[in-house]
Amino acid sequence: MSHLFPMFLKLEGKRCLVIGAGKVGEPKIAALVDTGARISVVALEASERVRELAKKGKLVLEMRAFVPSDLDRVFLAVVATTSSVLNREIYEEAQRRGVLCNVVDVPELCDFYYPAVVRRGDLQIAVSTNGQSPSLAQKIRQQLERQFGPGYERWVAELGATRRRVLASDLAPQRKRELLLSLASTEAFEAAVAEKSGQQLPMKIAAATGE
Repeated sequence: MSHLFPMFLKLEGKRCLVIGAGKVGEPKIAALVDTGARISVVALEASERVRELAKKGKLVLEMRAFVPSDLDRVFLAVVATTSSVLNREIYEEAQRRGVLCNVVDVPELCDFYYPAVVRRGDLQIAVSTNGQSPSLAQKIRQQLERQFGPGYERWVAELGATRRRVLASDLAPQRKRELLLSLASTEAFEAAVAEKSGQQLPMKIAAATGE
């Protein structure tokens, strides 16, 4: 088996199609909503949550059967119908058109997988087992959620702000690298959380840059 290529994909402005909007398709649709993608959903039936997302303008919902032209100019497709025959047909059509496709819970009909994800603001940690055991991926995600608690969201935001200040400073390149490495240490995180005021990192930067 070949290895997956891990990456985080920018979908903003790209056309994404989901076929099926029931219990299987709903979480896949929800995962796309905050990406800024142009989401179209085609389904014979839709969950209440998907209908609400459509009402809010988060996606375009069409209550009808899939037709091949739905894949026109689509960048990425997710297939979640209750028909294994239809799922395969859509996947094969997507392959002919060069559209990235994921047939939910059918690894051999996937160009990509949905990983188990831990999100803490801009920090995202994704776990995949190459489709071998989604249950194991979920267990690892739960372990990581405990290890990387909610405090990381604020800390990562502070790191981004202070990193820009360091890079814009007159410090020598080597000193910049050393400072950025020290700011991203476990000790720095624990100190920042202990402070609770959010001033630990800015104070350290000011001292180091002479501000």
